[in-house]
Amino acid sequence: MLLSDGFLASWNASSHYCSWPGVVCGRRGGRHPERVVALQMSSFNLSGSISPSLGNLSLLRELELGDNQFSGNIPPEIGQLTRLTMLNLSSNYLQGSIPASIGECAELMSIDLGNNQLQGEIPAELGALKNLVRLGLHENALSGEIPRSLADLQSLGALSLFKNRLHGEIPPGLGNLTSLYHLLLAHNMLSGAIPSSLGMLSGLSWLELGFNNLTGLIPSSIWNVSSLTELNLQQNMLHGTMPPDVFNSLPHLQHLYINDNQFHGNIPVSIGNVSALSRIQIGFNSFGGIIPPEVGRLRNLTSLEAEHTFLGAKDPKGWGFISALTNCSNLQALFLGNNRFEGVLPVSISNLSVYLEYLYLDFNAISGSMPEDIGNLVSLEALLLHNNSFTGILPSSLGRLKNLQVLYIDNNKISGSIPLAIGNLTELNYFRLDVNAFTGRIPCALGNLTNLVELGLSSNNFTGPIPIEIFKIHTLSLTLDISNNNLEGSIPQEIGGLKNLVQFYADSNKLSGEIPSTLGECQLLQNISLQNNFLSGSVPSLLSQLKGLQILDLSNNNLSGQIPTFLSNLTMLSYLNLSFNDFSGEVLTFGVFSNPSAISIQGNGKLCGGIPDLHLPRCASQSPHRRQKLLVIPIVVSLVVTLLLLLLLYKLLSWRKKIKTNIPSTTSMEGHPLISYSQLVRATDNFSATNLLGSGSFGSVYKGEINNQAGESKDIAVKVLKLQTPGALKSFIAECEALRNLRHRNLVKIITACSSIDNSGNDFKAIVFEFMPNGSLDGWLHPDNNDHTERRILDEQNSVFQPSTNSIVFRGTIGYAAPEYGAGNTVSTQGDIYSYGILVLETVTGKRPSDSKFTQGLSLCESVSLGLHGKVMDIVDNKLCLGIDQHDPETTDDFSSKQKIDCLISLLKLGLSCSQEMPSSRLSTGDIIKELHAIKESLLLEIEDTEK
Repeated sequence: MLLSDGFLASWNASSHYCSWPGVVCGRRGGRHPERVVALQMSSFNLSGSISPSLGNLSLLRELELGDNQFSGNIPPEIGQLTRLTMLNLSSNYLQGSIPASIGECAELMSIDLGNNQLQGEIPAELGALKNLVRLGLHENALSGEIPRSLADLQSLGALSLFKNRLHGEIPPGLGNLTSLYHLLLAHNMLSGAIPSSLGMLSGLSWLELGFNNLTGLIPSSIWNVSSLTELNLQQNMLHGTMPPDVFNSLPHLQHLYINDNQFHGNIPVSIGNVSALSRIQIGFNSFGGIIPPEVGRLRNLTSLEAEHTFLGAKDPKGWGFISALTNCSNLQALFLGNNRFEGVLPVSISNLSVYLEYLYLDFNAISGSMPEDIGNLVSLEALLLHNNSFTGILPSSLGRLKNLQVLYIDNNKISGSIPLAIGNLTELNYFRLDVNAFTGRIPCALGNLTNLVELGLSSNNFTGPIPIEIFKIHTLSLTLDISNNNLEGSIPQEIGGLKNLVQFYADSNKLSGEIPSTLGECQLLQNISLQNNFLSGSVPSLLSQLKGLQILDLSNNNLSGQIPTFLSNLTMLSYLNLSFNDFSGEVLTFGVFSNPSAISIQGNGKLCGGIPDLHLPRCASQSPHRRQKLLVIPIVVSLVVTLLLLLLLYKLLSWRKKIKTNIPSTTSMEGHPLISYSQLVRATDNFSATNLLGSGSFGSVYKGEINNQAGESKDIAVKVLKLQTPGALKSFIAECEALRNLRHRNLVKIITACSSIDNSGNDFKAIVFEFMPNGSLDGWLHPDNNDHTERRILDEQNSVFQPSTNSIVFRGTIGYAAPEYGAGNTVSTQGDIYSYGILVLETVTGKRPSDSKFTQGLSLCESVSLGLHGKVMDIVDNKLCLGIDQHDPETTDDFSSKQKIDCLISLLKLGLSCSQEMPSSRLSTGDIIKELHAIKESLLLEIEDTEK
């Protein structure tokens, strides 16, 4: 054991060991007054390994070393402590397997090894501990089946095995543990049916079997366990209906989690008899009918989550549960989205609990006006009413919802103007009113929404100019959509204030004037849509600063002049539409212009040149008259120009000579070879465009070739920093610091760095990496895409870590970035875990989160969640299905296929667990590693069995 903060500083010969902190000796006058009987050292911040010498403390009864930083294996010598009654090694970093010798500590009453990194199977020898009351092995990477010998622990009260990789069926013998009050088996890979014998556990309080692969019906005996306070069966493949009187025998039930299964039928009226019930999660099932008004008798209810079912209402009787819920004064969340609710929303919804924070009614068919007093729900943080058929006007009482952060009312039929009171919602992050029938001007009061990340006002009938105040909302980073209206006037120059904006849609209006040059200051823009307006003038040269621009649509305007050359240099640009304008001159042949499917230029009669696929006329060469005019330039002017050129050349040579004598030495990182600027110039053919691999906000990456000291050629990748970009120098320093001693097989190896001066006397900084010839991850996942996608991914990965001097910046790529980034939260480990989860789902399904099928309702996560409770192989990438019997995983006779399918299901569940909406709900990196190790181990076991 190692001391890290002084807890054990007094462990020395100057005092008796029985007085040392954490050491407990036998009582004076007892049989062993100076023998150690307990080590109570939890949360002592100890590290190192646990000493095998502990096995010599033969009278030790309590060994409490939890919540420290121990690593290594659990010493099997602990099995020598035959008088041990309590063993607590939880919340450390212990690895390896659980020693079977622990089964020899016959007096043990409590074992807690949870929250470590233990692997292997649970030793069957633990079944010999007849006095064991508590067994905690949760949050590890244990595999194999639950030992049937555990059914012999007749004194066991709590069995905690959740968050492991256990598979197989739940042993029916656990139903014989009559003292059991906690059975926690969630977050494993358990399959088969729920044993009906568990209904014999008359004292059971917590039954947690969620997040497994369980099938079949809920045994009727489970509904008779009157002592239950929590029933968690979510995220399985259970089916069936709930009997009408199912809740009559559960008077103490507080939490009911049966969401994400395949249940159907009606919600039993008897649910109103469970007076202690506070949380109900029944969503993502096939329940139908109405929500019984008896739920209003649940005075302790805090959350009712019933989204994605077939529940609904068509008349006041069906909506009666809303009035009943007004009796639930503690209600905080009501999720009813993606159901079959129709008719008029009752005005009584305004009388729900003043503590209500979340109200989701989206994707239904609700009609009529929004209740005028909806503003009574003063604690609301999210109000989702989109994709319904609401009519009438927006109630001005919405302005009283001072805590509101999300307001989605898009895709309805609401008319009238936006109430000025909306400007009071200063905490609002997401605001969408698209696809309605709003009229009048966009109110300047929207400028008060200084925390706004997304604003959607498209497809309405707004008129007048775009209010300048909108462009002063510096937090706008995700989307500004004012398209498909009747807006007039010019686009204000103030748009340059939206430094972090990613998408700007102002198409299909009556906007006129020139495109503001300040649009180029919005350097994170990826999508600009200005088509179908009356814009004139030329394309501003400052748009060349938009290095991440992917889509630019300027069609159907009155723009003129030549097509700017810089458009061909925007390496991320994948779609350019300049059609039906008045552009003239030569069309370029490189960059985006080399791909005929990526550009549209028809309707511009004065264009020429371009690639043959565009079928444009050839550009005429200079006429004889033009050449004649050039030849009659006065000789005096020629002489003057020549003299000036000679003078300039002399100055330049003198300056270059001075620079060469004073140029600083090329630097590199310690332990890495030196490399000069001139070497990099030769290696990359003067940083030619043909060697360009990709370009990001802070730099460009080139392929090169250098010779090592042995004279052998070596391919390299050179990242050249754009030092004119704010923060690039800090990024270079940080990257060098991070990579100087970093080594990992999954990270690109760094060769060296170069900090020097280029041929123009400007600062030059670059990092040299080992070239990886196998392409990008995206190329492997989606091999049908062209090289442009690889360059886009390279840039998007860089953009995740862009620093900003503004208060909020959108970090990352849409679809992969965590939801909280859109609200301006700083980059965090939880955000990276979200992105990782999306990547896991993309890997298994073969679908990107940005695919078109995910833009019209379901997200990638929701699609996977639904697939897990239907036919899971329908959502798995076909390439992963080769050699797998794709029948129902529960009915297939092919054990090998079943094992592989279980692993795919586990990966999908891992991805979903990492990409939860709330950061606090996502797995930790340690848990992710445990999950992956266990999945790998399961696959290896399957391979070994196949080879045998």
